[in-house]
Amino acid sequence: MKNNSIVALLLISILFTACKDDKLAPVQPNAVKPTAVTEALPHDTDDPAIWINPTDASKSIIIGTDKDTDGGLYAFDLNGKILKKSIVLKRPNNVDIAYGLLIDGKKVDVAVATEREENKIRIFSLPDLEPIDNGGIPVFEGEAQRDPMGIALYTRPSDQKIFAIVGRKTGPSGSYLWQYELSGNGKFAAAKVVRKFGAYSGKKEIEAIAVDNELGTVLYCDEQFGIRKYKADPALNDNKELALFGQKDFKADNEGIAIYKKTDSTGYILVSNQQYNTFMVYPREGAKGNPDSYPLLAEIPTSTIECDGADVTSINLGPKYKNGLFVAMSNGMTFHYYTWDLIQKRIDEAKK
Repeated sequence: MKNNSIVALLLISILFTACKDDKLAPVQPNAVKPTAVTEALPHDTDDPAIWINPTDASKSIIIGTDKDTDGGLYAFDLNGKILKKSIVLKRPNNVDIAYGLLIDGKKVDVAVATEREENKIRIFSLPDLEPIDNGGIPVFEGEAQRDPMGIALYTRPSDQKIFAIVGRKTGPSGSYLWQYELSGNGKFAAAKVVRKFGAYSGKKEIEAIAVDNELGTVLYCDEQFGIRKYKADPALNDNKELALFGQKDFKADNEGIAIYKKTDSTGYILVSNQQYNTFMVYPREGAKGNPDSYPLLAEIPTSTIECDGADVTSINLGPKYKNGLFVAMSNGMTFHYYTWDLIQKRIDEAKK
């Protein structure tokens, strides 16, 4: 009961502060309440990623960024307790996770984050959250516009090669995103740029990026403009935009993206309607007969405040999360956990 009271007070405090900004709507009375809220971090949370424990999914962990000059990555358990902090990183923005990067003859699960003030990506082994990148890998080299922010990892099904797709604070339309192939170089992880792509409206920035490994696609939020879709495999040499959607669905910023997988090809795309404290839901497979058309299925009010980043899994993580876990960043230096059943219920209600 004590923990529930603390969570309630925290949410009220966040809401009071947030509502001073007239651009931000209050949390709605019918908002989905979190199943758990993490311990607060020292600074500003931004983006989470879920690592699935291969031997016991109930011991999976959440990796989240603490976005400050003396920030870092934090590992949380499924109750929201902090397990570990990484080495200090200078403004880590976003993070993503991949499985089985081959380093020194061994397969290593990795978390890869952008380190904005150093213009690098940082690579950590999981679950121990130790750096394996020999001090970091510079990105957007030779560019005047660097400031790496967004990141998503693509694992190519045909050969299991892993690629990092990196976004930045601003950049040229057509080559805003750079894609790096990750590999091992002795005991350390390495990366080389293999592709530059991505249209940009120039309205705000591109931070939220998500990759669908099975469908082979990249989705990213061109904030205040729309959600763009491209093919993920650089070997295809295809930089044509496949879709642009959600242009009229958001109060202001379209932000964090998460992909819930019901099967290898079906599920949901959830995108943060940041200033309205809701998530917009689209069909992962697109409209019937048109995989590049994305009708809005539902708008789900959540208790997160100004959500920047989110992640989701459909894997059974134990009694509280039998059909998966949705995790979203919230103001107040926390991440909110939602059992997937709460989200699915709202989607089903919207379909009626």
